[in-house]
Amino acid sequence: MDKSLNAPKKLTVVIAGAGGYIGSWFIEKYRDSYHLIGLSRKKVKSNPYPEVEWRQVELYSITSTVEALKGVDVAIYLVHSMNASTRLNQGSFEDTDLLLADNFSRAAELNGVKQIVYLGGLLPDEQEDSLSRHLKSRLEVEQTLGSRSAKLTAIRASIIVGPGGSSFDMIKNLVDRLPILMCPKWTESVTQPISLQDTLEILDFCIGNPSYYHKTIEIGSPEILSYKEMLKRTAEVLGKRRIIFSVPVFSLGFSKFWVGLFGDSPPQLVSPLVESLKHTLTVHSKYKFSGKELTYLTFDQAVHFALESKERPNLPTFHYSVGAKNTVRSIQRFSNSNRNSALWVANRYAIWLPSFFRFLINGKVTERGDLGFHLLWGKKPMLQLTQIPDRSDEQRQLFYITGGWLVKRFDYGWLEFREVLDSRYIISAIHEFVPRLPWFVYVHTQAKLHLWVMNRFKKYLSKKS
Repeated sequence: MDKSLNAPKKLTVVIAGAGGYIGSWFIEKYRDSYHLIGLSRKKVKSNPYPEVEWRQVELYSITSTVEALKGVDVAIYLVHSMNASTRLNQGSFEDTDLLLADNFSRAAELNGVKQIVYLGGLLPDEQEDSLSRHLKSRLEVEQTLGSRSAKLTAIRASIIVGPGGSSFDMIKNLVDRLPILMCPKWTESVTQPISLQDTLEILDFCIGNPSYYHKTIEIGSPEILSYKEMLKRTAEVLGKRRIIFSVPVFSLGFSKFWVGLFGDSPPQLVSPLVESLKHTLTVHSKYKFSGKELTYLTFDQAVHFALESKERPNLPTFHYSVGAKNTVRSIQRFSNSNRNSALWVANRYAIWLPSFFRFLINGKVTERGDLGFHLLWGKKPMLQLTQIPDRSDEQRQLFYITGGWLVKRFDYGWLEFREVLDSRYIISAIHEFVPRLPWFVYVHTQAKLHLWVMNRFKKYLSKKS
């Protein structure tokens, strides 16, 4: 008898953010334990591991995300929107992350995904209003992913020390490049770094584990270290003599410049991280992970491994498809204290815009329900929107951009209004819009006008509240 017939069926686990630091290492270590599916925005050209499936997905699109999560038992969410995916991105990383998490949560529910495992950041024992932008965003993503039927396991971690980790690489690069390190006040804040190996083991332990459904855990090595101590300990492991001392005054802006320049990290990553370092980020006893006995690696051991490991995860190679070059994404968040529906907000926008620009713009609805915005003297619309009824509901209204002389491609972009975080906010977003105006002209005219209009609409909605 074939023993394989009696073997337990492997869980199908999808990884959003599979090409990143944690995702790629998880695939490297656990590719034989699960049926793993990696999600990528690009199409895979060659796959080093035939047992790992790769699916192309556009996480900004609910339709694409639903397709990517078909047949999935557990979803690991490792997405951080620090890098823009369009040439112009009008919107904060917080609003973008919130929208992406809401898409993922909706798609998981529609596919009957049993569990979402989210790896976020440690949070201080403080009121939500006092959190840095980055930490508040991590909490919002956590709340959003757990807002529907998929059972959330939220894993909060501080700096994860391992080869290729962006946070540790910043520390390593600062020590490697600067013989003298003047440490600002925030480097006295303490946290509990954890090794990559321990993080992956805990992540694996939580997957498909009913004891961790609807549960938040915080993970960290028992060592409590300041960022200044981590700089010193990293210098010792590197065998470099460094003069490291504290200075009482060091502006946040200069800290970002200093870390970005010598830490060799992009500003969009450095800025939110540095803002978070004012907090004490240690494991709270209420959320401390205790599911299994772990012999945690010390900080020095984790640093040794990060520096000496020649091993790197094998990632597929990707096709670099050529899409529309001059694409635009614009995402805005509106407070919604009255808990108005997205349907109500979309209808108000269609009424408000021509009213606000009544000296210039006229709104017209065609027989099939297309909404066109025209100059008063013009027959052809500047912008034409077509509502998609089968993909819209009271909580989300979707419109395809189907015409207008301000639009270059009519098969590419869409506008949406949606409720998020239990309808505390409304997100308005334009995706993959391709303008007809020359790029330089567009950026300095139409793009700025759109932001100004949305800010005026935000004020209009706040008065309605």
